[in-house]
Amino acid sequence: MFGSSAYAEETLKIGALGVMSGPFAGWGGVMCQTFKSRAGMWNDDGGVAIGDKTYKIEVVCVDDKGDPKGAQTGAEKLVSEGVKYIQGPNTDSTAESAKTVMEANGTVNMPYAFSKSLYKAPASQSILGMVASYQVGPVIYKWLMDNKGVKKIAFVSENNADPIKQRDEGSAGAKALGLEVVSDQETYESGTTDFFPILTKVIGTSPDHIVLSGVSPSDVGPLIKAARELGFTGTMSTETGQDPKAIYEVAGDASNGFIAAGGASTEAIRSDFMVKFIERYTKDWGEWNDVAGLYVYGPEIMIQTLQSAGPKAIEDTNVFKAALDGFVGKNPFLKDGGELKYVGRTDYGQPRQVSVPIVVQQVENGEYKPLFVGKLPD
Repeated sequence: MFGSSAYAEETLKIGALGVMSGPFAGWGGVMCQTFKSRAGMWNDDGGVAIGDKTYKIEVVCVDDKGDPKGAQTGAEKLVSEGVKYIQGPNTDSTAESAKTVMEANGTVNMPYAFSKSLYKAPASQSILGMVASYQVGPVIYKWLMDNKGVKKIAFVSENNADPIKQRDEGSAGAKALGLEVVSDQETYESGTTDFFPILTKVIGTSPDHIVLSGVSPSDVGPLIKAARELGFTGTMSTETGQDPKAIYEVAGDASNGFIAAGGASTEAIRSDFMVKFIERYTKDWGEWNDVAGLYVYGPEIMIQTLQSAGPKAIEDTNVFKAALDGFVGKNPFLKDGGELKYVGRTDYGQPRQVSVPIVVQQVENGEYKPLFVGKLPD
């Protein structure tokens, strides 16, 4: 189902639109690299069979620079090149901006953004490619309550619409569980390098746990390091995908025990195929990035769905969307196998989310160790 030994007769062009420069480049840049590495594996195997033709996969990456206008023009560029399927963007504001282009042109995209308006009717073109913060946040908080005795929680975020929205959703989820939210209004500006003033205020409220809401890859290490240097001994977490090696390079042993969600490739659950993908990614880009273990689900389910829906879906995304409700594919990335399908009916009223596993993990010496693995509701 995953490919063909025949020589690729045609080219299927698929886009990756996201933030590939600046402080959030660890998201969009890795997303582009992931898609290219997976496409390389397909192409090396002869291409992807859809109907009676075999296609070489060509990935076109566009950097939206984390800017809504850049996301709109980037989406327009991909559409003008005939691209019907796009992975990304990576934030709520850029995904919302690109959404108008997707809806107007019948283009399917898989954002890594949590705004429910992207996935609820009348919207129909966007499919969430990961676990949303409001889905996993309460799961982490409940685990902390039961296993670490956490009673008081604080939230800190960049002064930016996306992380503030995640902060507010996380705070609401914590309150619903009965946690005491002692701080959820402290923010820092983009480009901040000295986190001591803001964390001094947050730690002064005596939280047992601090959530770094929507934290960018470039800020998570310095925030952890500053909190520990200020004497904070409680637990810390985020709901955004992060690379443990990058965190450890900045924060060192201070990062041990830091909890994150969003990755899907911890060693304990990896299949042999995921190991092969990690080897390919490392060969292509020099080192493994754990977030790639999440991003690879996007191209995988996209191609499998096209194969299931048939060749008409290549040009007509309505055919692709009609296949979502009953689609059941193979998850090649988990050691125990399992299904790859579309969920989201509970949160969005329609199947507009990829069934990635909820993997909650903690940093140990630059690597992730899984705490627990859960499943998204249908």
